Amino acid sequence: MAYFTKDFNQFFIDLAPNNNKAWFDENRSRYENDVKKPFDIFLTDLIDALAEEDPDLRVEPKKCIFRINRDIRFSKDKTPYKMNRSAAISKNGRKDGGWPGIYVQLGPEDFFIAGGAYNPDKDQLAKIREAIAKEPKGFKSAISDKTFVGTYGEIRGGENKRLPSKELMKAAESEPLIFKKQFYFQASYPADTIYRDDFIPFIVDKLKAAEKYRAFLKKALD
Repeated sequence: MAYFTKDFNQFFIDLAPNNNKAWFDENRSRYENDVKKPFDIFLTDLIDALAEEDPDLRVEPKKCIFRINRDIRFSKDKTPYKMNRSAAISKNGRKDGGWPGIYVQLGPEDFFIAGGAYNPDKDQLAKIREAIAKEPKGFKSAISDKTFVGTYGEIRGGENKRLPSKELMKAAESEPLIFKKQFYFQASYPADTIYRDDFIPFIVDKLKAAEKYRAFLKKALD
């Protein structure tokens, strides 16, 4: 089933040189019909499909969707609207950046998918690091899985220069990724990927590629 037409990306292409409230208000019906409604239907179906594989991803769509409005309070860029539609599907919705869910972003530049622990809180970060230190072979196996590497490449994220314990510093000698303060993966695809009839199965398949790594993170956080 195709959820989107070319009008979805065309809206953002037209928005780019007209990123202001007046233009958006004049084109609000386009946004509602070509972008918002199709995305809401798509996300509802995507959650249903993902939850069949992982019940922890059974969450209300409204808790996952990010607003199209940008937070411009502390930004030099004062354009009010994002150039994409996005959602973070996880155990507790978009506000839980530590649980290993999935993030999707649709726009005219590309289709972007990511997952893992993007923004773990202090407690979640400690649990992930401890799990890696205790099960380095399991962690290495998960991130070196051929399907994972072929789809996402490597684990991404910023790093700390020091760790909170001597034990972790010692463990990091053999597994430097413990220094990371984020443990996420990502991949991007051509923007027209969203027009595929098998778009949702395509996404489900990409998440399956991270199954071993997600299982490691979930066990650590449980």
